[in-house]
Amino acid sequence: MLSVLLCLGVFSLGNAYRVLFRYVGASTVQMLARNISIYAIPYAGIFTYYGINGVPRTLGLLQPAILLIVILVERMLMSQLLSQMGSERASGERPRVLIYGSGSAGRQLLLALRQSQEMIVIGFVDDDITLSGQTLDGLRVFRPAQLSDVIAQKQVSDVLLAIPSATRKRRDEIIADLRRFSVNVRTLPGMLDLVHGRVKVSDLHEVTIDDLLGRDRVAPDSTLLRRNVTGKVVLVTGAGGSIGSELCRQIVENAPASVLLLDHSEFALYAIHRELSGLVGQEGRNIEIVPLLGSVADVRMMNHVFATWRPELVFHAAAYKHVPLVEQNVVEAVRNNVIGTLRLTQAALRHGTAHVVLISTDKAVRPTSIMGTTKRLAEQILQALAATQSATCLSMVRFGNVLGSSGSVVPLFRAQAHAGGPVTITHREMTRYFMLIPEAAQLVIQAGAMAKGGEVFLLDMGKPVKIIDLAHSVIALSGLTVRDEANPEGDIEIREVGLRPGEKLYEELLIEDASEASDHPLIMKASEAFIPWEQLETALMRLQELIDHNDEAGLIAELQTLVPEFVGRRSSEIPHAA
Repeated sequence: MLSVLLCLGVFSLGNAYRVLFRYVGASTVQMLARNISIYAIPYAGIFTYYGINGVPRTLGLLQPAILLIVILVERMLMSQLLSQMGSERASGERPRVLIYGSGSAGRQLLLALRQSQEMIVIGFVDDDITLSGQTLDGLRVFRPAQLSDVIAQKQVSDVLLAIPSATRKRRDEIIADLRRFSVNVRTLPGMLDLVHGRVKVSDLHEVTIDDLLGRDRVAPDSTLLRRNVTGKVVLVTGAGGSIGSELCRQIVENAPASVLLLDHSEFALYAIHRELSGLVGQEGRNIEIVPLLGSVADVRMMNHVFATWRPELVFHAAAYKHVPLVEQNVVEAVRNNVIGTLRLTQAALRHGTAHVVLISTDKAVRPTSIMGTTKRLAEQILQALAATQSATCLSMVRFGNVLGSSGSVVPLFRAQAHAGGPVTITHREMTRYFMLIPEAAQLVIQAGAMAKGGEVFLLDMGKPVKIIDLAHSVIALSGLTVRDEANPEGDIEIREVGLRPGEKLYEELLIEDASEASDHPLIMKASEAFIPWEQLETALMRLQELIDHNDEAGLIAELQTLVPEFVGRRSSEIPHAA
C-alpha cells in the first residue's frame, strides 16, 4: 500500500502519466528515472526504518530499481505493440521506402518516420561497404549494388536521400543511378538548410532541377551580409521580381531598420509586401516594411522617395529582362533600363545615399540584344558617375540566369512536359550559366559590402549547362521519357525551333579578359573601360529626346554608337507604320 500511494503521488506530480505509450525515447527514460529517484528516497527510508518481519531491509533499496526496469520494459512493449498495430492498419496505403544514408541524418529520419507512421521503412542503403549486411535500429543496411533486387523483392516505391553532407557530385551520381528504377526519389536539404541541423519528415522534398543544377553551397560570410544592412534603411527596386524579392528576404534576415519596396507592378508589390509584413509580424521584429508603387524612370518619384526615406543602401534590380519582349519594345526598354537607372542614381547622389548596387547580367557582355545593350549602358552610367565623386559608392554585380526566375526555361519546360510536349529548345548547342536565387541574392549583398566604388563584380556561376541536357532532366524528373530515334516509344519529343532575335548561343561574364579575386571565393571583380561622364551625359540626353519622340530606329542607331560591340539588328530593320 505504501508503494502504491507513493507512486501515485510522485508520478502524478512528475507528469509521468502524461507520456504517450507510443513514444519512448531518451527524454522518457530520464523523466521516469527522475521520478523513481524521488520515490525511492522516502520509500527506502520508511521501509528500512520500520521493516517487515522476514523480509530483508535491502529490499527497500532494490524495489525502486526493479520498479524502474519493469515500467520501462512495459512501456517499450506497449510502444512496439501500438506501432505494429498502426503499421498493420495502414500498411496497404503507405509507401515502402529505403533510406539512402545510414548516418546521423538517416537515423533521425527513421525516428521521425516511425513517429509519423507516414511510410514503411524497409532498410538503409549506404556506400560504406563495412556497414553492408549489418543491422541499424532493427533495419538491414544494403549496398548500392543490391538496389535492383531489394526494390523488386521488397516492392519499394520511394528512396529517401538522407545525405545532407554529401558533395554535389556524389548526390548527382546517386540520383542518376536511381533513375534506372521506377521509384520516386525524395531528398533532405543540405546541412546549411536544415533548421538547427535536425531532421523532420517535412524537410523531405521531391528532387527538383535545383537539386541537379545547384552546386555545393558555400556558407555566406555573415559579416559581409550584415555590414551595410543591419540598422540601415534599404531600398530595393524591382522588389516584386525574382531577384528583387529574394534580396528583400535576405535583407530582412539581417536586421535592417526599414526596407523600402519599389515596384511598378501592383500585384508583385502586394505579394512581397504581404509576405515580408507577415514574416516580420510573426517573429516580432522591429523592421518597417514600406511598399512604394511607381517607376524608377519617374524623376519626381525618385526625388520624393530619396528625400522622404533617406535610404542608405540601394539594390537596383528593376529592369525589363525578357529578351524577345524587349526586342519588340525598344522605347520602353531604354526608358526603364537606361533612363530609370540614370534617374535613380542621380537621386541617390543628390540625397547622399552611401551605397548603390546595380543588378546586371551576363547579357551585357558583347550584347546581341536590346536588353543586353541597355544593361551595358546602365553599367556605364554607374561606372562614369563613380569616377566623378566618392561620396556615394556605386558598384554593379553581373551574373547569369537564376533557376526559378520569371521567364526561366525550367518552368516552361516543365509546363510543356506536363502538357504532353513537345519541349522546345532554340538550339542543341546553346549553353547557359545557372545559379539558385537564394545563393545569387546572398552573393549580391556580400559583393556590395566589399565595394569601394566603380567595380564590376562577377559571380562565379560554375560550369555552363547545355539547354538540351536541362530539357532531358526536366522530362526525367516529370517521370517521363524522351521520344527520339533511340526511343521511338518515349513520352515527350524535344523539338529545336531556332534562335530568337537577340539570343546568343553562349554567354560571357567578362568584356575584357582580366579579372581579379576578391575577399570571397565566389566573387571576382573587374575594372572595365567606360564612356567618360561628360560624353555619356550628352548621349543620355539624346536618348531621352528619342524616347520622347518614340523614335525606335533612332534609339537603336544611338545604342550601336554608344555600345559598339552591340551586334544586333540594324535600325533599317525596324518595321515602320504605313
